[in-house]
Order: sequence, then structure tokens, then C-alpha cells
Amino acid sequence: MPDSEVSAGTDRPDPGWVLGVDSGGSGVRVALARPDGSRATAPAASDRPAVVGERGIDAESLLALVLPLAGELMRRAGASRIAAACVGAAGMASLGDDLRARLPGALSEALGVDRLALAGDAVTAYAGALGLRPGVVVAAGTGMIALGVTADGSGWRRADGWGHLLGDVGGGAWIGRAGLEAALRAHDGRAGGSEPLLARARAVFGPVETLPGQLYPRADRPAVLASFAPEVARCAHQDPVASEILRRAAAHILEAAAAVRPGPGPVDVALTGGLFKMGEPLMGPLRDQAERLLPDAALLAAAGDPLDGALLIAGAVQRGELGLPADPVLLRLVP
Repeated sequence: MPDSEVSAGTDRPDPGWVLGVDSGGSGVRVALARPDGSRATAPAASDRPAVVGERGIDAESLLALVLPLAGELMRRAGASRIAAACVGAAGMASLGDDLRARLPGALSEALGVDRLALAGDAVTAYAGALGLRPGVVVAAGTGMIALGVTADGSGWRRADGWGHLLGDVGGGAWIGRAGLEAALRAHDGRAGGSEPLLARARAVFGPVETLPGQLYPRADRPAVLASFAPEVARCAHQDPVASEILRRAAAHILEAAAAVRPGPGPVDVALTGGLFKMGEPLMGPLRDQAERLLPDAALLAAAGDPLDGALLIAGAVQRGELGLPADPVLLRLVP
């Protein structure tokens, strides 16, 4: 019998499977799980990202990546249909119109999905890092965004996440740009320069006079800037300029977290994303400034990643137990 009817060897209805999708700039990851999280498949992945066009994230390009991966996972698991799904995508809030218009029908037709959550990647990062309970999550990699639930649990509070030109202050691109600026100041003989960062910039990029040509035309400029952030961390133990850049980054991260906390009193703040893999050069300044900038907060390592969060949300949607607030662009539920 199909898995949606009875469990093998029992007369109990099979709980079915839920689908989690994590779509970002570096590709797409997909996994299946039981609604209660008792069993999950290993992720399947593509290193090709969905296309971004005039309508934002192109639904057809995302489906072309997700459906073959999901189909193969279903075949391996013996699943005939997907009871519920959560698609978490970078840019869902501002670039997700095509996804919101086309994914519900397409996933229903192709996989049998009749309960769907369309989420921003910050929301799936929140769920993966902290679960479905109130608190604050800071997701920081190339960019940086802080997300929290309002005190009454009815909505989301967001700080930053505005991209490398307008914000993402304290994220990887911001740190990398600040490091390269300090390198160029040293090259010019201006105050605030760093000879160690200048040496690392030359080692990574070659002659620093070529930096504008290497950076300005690039569509992936934020990622190129962020690639220099680890060099700032490597110099921080010996270079006061690099150390100060990371101290300022930590302060900006804490200020964003403080802006979205649900209210006064103790709060759990989960830190997720590749930026925190820098370790002590960044975590030290975070701990040192937390009492002043984010009092009564417990800084926690993330329990899981955005794909874990997408599976958690999909399972909660299937069970009818989603405790996170719905939102037209951050977390839309269909139907």
C-alpha cells in the first residue's frame, strides 16, 4: 500500500513525509522527514542556485532543481506523496512574488503537497537555530540579519538584512570591506591603516591598485568582500586595527539582536551562520560587549541549520502545531 495509507506491518495510518527546501546563493538543499521528526533522510543538494530575474526568484528554475532531488529522495524512502512542505529561500521577502504565485500549484501537482509554508531564509534559520519558541536569532554569513518574535507572539521583528550596500552591518562582507579599506589606508599612508591587512590583501588579491577592477564589476561582490573577512580574523591577535574591526562588528550584531528582542527580561539569542565559525576573534568581542549591549541575554550556538528549520516548520504545519507567526512575506502558509 502507499505510504500515505498505513505504516508497514501495522494497521495504523502512515504519518507520511514532509519536505524541507533550503534555497540560497550557493545552491539548493532538500530533505525529507517524518512530521514528528523521528526520521529524516540525508540531504540531497545541487550547487546551482535558482535564477533571479525580472520577477525576482524564478519559480521554474527553482522547481527544476527541487523536483528531481525530491523525487529521488521519495523513491529511496518509499514515499508516494508529500503531506506538507516548507520552502525556505534567500530573498523570499523581497524577491519571492513568483515563488508565492507558482510554487503552491506546482508542488501540489508534482508531489501531492497540500500544506505548504513559504519562508524567508531568516525564518528557517530561526527555526533551525532556536526551534519554534520565542527568542532572537542572528543569522550572519556574507550578510547579517536579526529576527525575533513580538512579545505577544503575533508577528516578527527584523533588524538589518538590507544587503551590503545599505546594511548587513557586522556581516562578512562588511568585515571584509572594512579590512580592505584599512589595507588601502596603509597603502596610501593615511591614518587608520593596517600594514598586516595590506600584506594579506596583496597575498589574496595581488596589487591593491587592481582592487576596484576586481570588485566593482562583479555580480558576486558581497561574496568577494566576505572572502577577506577570515583574513581580518587572522590578523586580529597582532593588529589593533583588525581587532577593532571585529569589535565593531560584534557591537553591530548585538545591537541588531537588541532591536528585535521580544521585551525586557531574559532572552535566548541563537547565533547561526558561517560568520561565527571565525571563533574567538569574533566570539570574544561578542561576549565582552553582550552585558552592556544585550543585557539578560544567553548567547547560544545554533541547534541546527536552515534546512533543519524548514523540516521542523513543515512537520509543525502538518501536525497543525506551528507556533511561529504567519506573515505575508516572511512565513506564508498555503492553504
